[in-house]
Amino acid sequence: MQEALLVLNKYWTEHGCLVVQPMNTEVGAGTLNPATFLRVQGPEPWRVAYVEPSVRPDDSRYGENPNRLQTHTQYQVILKPEPGNAQELFLGSLQALGIDTAAHDIRFVEDNWASPALGAWGLGWEVWLDGLEITQFTYFQQAGGITLDPVSVEITYGMERILMALQGVNHFKDLQYAPGVTYGEAFGQAEYEMSRYYLDEADLETQRSLFEAYAGEARRMLDARLPVPAYSFVLKCSHAFNVLDARGAISTTERARSFARMRGLAHEVAELWVARREELGFPLGRVSGADSAPAAAPAAVAEAPERTADAEPAEPAGAEQDTDAAAAPAEPGPATLVVEIGVEEMPPAEVTRTAQAVRAALTEKLGATRLGHGEIRVDASPRRVVATVLGVEPRESDYEQTVRGPRVSAAFDAEGNPTKAAVGFARSNGAEPADLGRVTVGANEHVALTRQVVGRPAEEVLSALLTEVVTGLRSEKNMRWNAPRLSFTRPIRWIMALLGERVVPFTVSSLTSGRTTQVHRDAVPPTAEVPTADGYLPFLKEHGILADAAERRGLVVDGAARLAEAVGGHIQTEQYGALIDEITNLVESPTPILGNFDPKYLTLPSDILVTVMRKHQRYLPVVDAGGSMLPHFVAVANGTCDHDVVRHGNEAVLRARYEDASFFWKADLETPLSEMRQKTHLLTFEERLGSMADRADRISAIALRLAKIVGLSGTDHDVLERAAALTKFDLGSQMVTELSSLAGIMAREYAVRAGESEAVAQALYENELPRSAGDALPQTLPGALLALADRLDLLVGLFAIGAEPTGSSDAFGLRRSALGVVNILLSRSDLAAVRLGQALAVAAEHQAVPVERRHLEDAAQFVLRRFEQQLIELGHSTTDVRAVLVRGDSPRLAARTLEELEGLQGDARFATVLAAFQRVRRIVPAGLEAVYDPAQLHEPAEQALHAALVKCRHVLEGETSLVRFAAETGELVDAVNVFFDNVLVMSEDPAVRANRLGLLAGVRDLAEGIVDWESLV
Repeated sequence: MQEALLVLNKYWTEHGCLVVQPMNTEVGAGTLNPATFLRVQGPEPWRVAYVEPSVRPDDSRYGENPNRLQTHTQYQVILKPEPGNAQELFLGSLQALGIDTAAHDIRFVEDNWASPALGAWGLGWEVWLDGLEITQFTYFQQAGGITLDPVSVEITYGMERILMALQGVNHFKDLQYAPGVTYGEAFGQAEYEMSRYYLDEADLETQRSLFEAYAGEARRMLDARLPVPAYSFVLKCSHAFNVLDARGAISTTERARSFARMRGLAHEVAELWVARREELGFPLGRVSGADSAPAAAPAAVAEAPERTADAEPAEPAGAEQDTDAAAAPAEPGPATLVVEIGVEEMPPAEVTRTAQAVRAALTEKLGATRLGHGEIRVDASPRRVVATVLGVEPRESDYEQTVRGPRVSAAFDAEGNPTKAAVGFARSNGAEPADLGRVTVGANEHVALTRQVVGRPAEEVLSALLTEVVTGLRSEKNMRWNAPRLSFTRPIRWIMALLGERVVPFTVSSLTSGRTTQVHRDAVPPTAEVPTADGYLPFLKEHGILADAAERRGLVVDGAARLAEAVGGHIQTEQYGALIDEITNLVESPTPILGNFDPKYLTLPSDILVTVMRKHQRYLPVVDAGGSMLPHFVAVANGTCDHDVVRHGNEAVLRARYEDASFFWKADLETPLSEMRQKTHLLTFEERLGSMADRADRISAIALRLAKIVGLSGTDHDVLERAAALTKFDLGSQMVTELSSLAGIMAREYAVRAGESEAVAQALYENELPRSAGDALPQTLPGALLALADRLDLLVGLFAIGAEPTGSSDAFGLRRSALGVVNILLSRSDLAAVRLGQALAVAAEHQAVPVERRHLEDAAQFVLRRFEQQLIELGHSTTDVRAVLVRGDSPRLAARTLEELEGLQGDARFATVLAAFQRVRRIVPAGLEAVYDPAQLHEPAEQALHAALVKCRHVLEGETSLVRFAAETGELVDAVNVFFDNVLVMSEDPAVRANRLGLLAGVRDLAEGIVDWESLV
């Protein structure tokens, strides 16, 4: 350990970093050290490296867990401004530590970091070494609630994990800390005793008193304009809070209040720090402009001769590119365009999304030019987006342009001489008045100029167009880096653009297009010159990169299936399709590797084993023919590597994960369900809506109210009452706290083991269903009622506080909840008595905040719009779907009506019914009541219509079937048609007219609510 720390000190010192000392009070991460939190503020450049013992009470495990420690060793590096090649610098440091980066699988995996207590956030990655997270790599965007300019990059090494991988040990205690001294021998006692303190012994009142005292002192130092001591007390506040949190002593209200208080103090500290540095004249100088280009990189890495770690990202010099473009002969005919946008590892979801966005942008922008071209194809992998356009013409087509000027009457005087208007128009277009022609526009004749416009060369068109494509890139979460005018999911580092063999020259921010691409970072060299746009995807493949996502996916699926078959198992590729998609977009060259784990872990519920594999490690589970777990898994590495080394590393990671899961499992089994339920009082749901316990109470009350509506009784009612009393209890378990996707699953497991009936356990599990689109729905009525109540509470509560989804943002999953409500109601005939509006109103009665009518109306419309979208996506006609949504208060009835409506398509009789009722609706004023006097109906057609209406009312009373309605209204429809043929509705006599309209309003109302007749045009 100490040798590794010395190596990192040497490495980063040689790369321009100051080495400073750890903070002299407890901090949860190196980020909190003033050398990071304060120094990333303001315009001063700053490069620093230091060791930070990071204290996290909640990670206390009494020294038993191989990877979790309450005090672990971080090594922190800050580079401000970010230099443009921080990833390469970091990989060079791993080589300096003795890690063979070519043999290992090193991956940058999406991680969006945030610290609510400090108002800080950034985007970046976890860095994995053979599946083990060893480093946090973040581009800071805010700290103390202040947007940072310039942006800093933070590299935080987890030293124990790195050393465990290097030394090949499976437990931190076995690490060689120094020659002849193990980590456990040196620090095992402290780890155990501090765990005892944090989890069992810390005095709660003392910690609360300390929190208040530290916050008060921080406030006093701020008032004294002393940001450094003020910040030290903010850190002490944070640690006192963490101790209380580890003891489970932080309530919902206290958590929100404490975070807000610490965040406010941190914001004031940050502002005051920058103000004080400005008063001192910014002693370290200023970064040359917030939007400056990346700083020149330091000298090459001596420790890693095979890697040019400090080289700037591969970008040919602009002068060379211009010479190349000018010297090459003009293309004689159509050529292939290839554009590659090189990016630091994108999040998996953004790989697909960006490919779609670039294709759409190219299609739109090329379509707005006159440049002929063929097929547009866009491929993407984590580090690149590759657009290929076939058959691009050498230049735009020429065209004739007519420019319209003033009217002829204004362009010439009575003698036919050009007026000032005509002369000015001609000169502004580079012509003489004698050149003016005439065009007729509508009824007016104008002077005009017609000229031949020569099409622009392809390079000119493409240069402007591609600049817009790159600068227009956006993602769901965008970040800034040291490149002006660019904002994207991760930094863009190179652009390659070729039209045939010629570079398409353009500049975006500090990047200039060229013919150089970056390949695998471990390749020698890590860059490649691209001779031509033709055959670029095969060119990349020769360098070990598969840009085609479908090809990568195929390799993942086929390789995993082959490995699983070798051990007598298989991969459930359909069930894990989303995981396979994610894996596909995490690698550029998939290399499936079979791993194994100790069969003893198969005693844990399989859902735990699978969730750990899927969520934490992105492994594919191997199962037997019956679907039971086998002690094997498939990991997918990126590119060539030493399979044995990578396999061993991933197996060690999974072992540690399963040890953690075993720790939680055992601890939870020893905890009564009531105690877990009590812990949900400490979990914040939403500050205005209370804790998770408050939410569970609301769900329970709503479910029991719904039970009355459907007439639930007997055993089912008893099951619902017991399940409602326990609902959400598993959120207070250690397992679900760690693996939230196991909510409901663990409720079932723990309930059965605590002696609850299978029926109660199943209802608790079904409370969480469906978890996503296409997921299973509750199979029992008690479970369905709980699940329905859960989603109704979510919808009504969040709409009441104005937290409904906006754009793509849906933090609470309300779209998913709305579809859950619809599909639960669709799936069960025993819930037919439940109406959407009624159910939302029931949920409103139990909210902690006032719920207005508009909130309920908005929530109901939100659910109906999701229902509508689902039906359309299933292939139903938009017109038909909108026609039946008038019955959306009962989704089951609406769906049945849609089926009937589709069955009536092409039916001549129904067409007659439809035409008749539409004709009635067109003539009857909106809002007119169906009031008329039958005694005043004198015409035979009037009387016949009245008689048919009365008969239909009797026959169709309570009827909901569209088919039956169409069949039983035949006589009425005939009467309507005769009425219109023989009766003047709009009689000059107001009384007669009103009576006839009232009669027709009665016909209209008979059909009201069956379908939306007006939409069926």
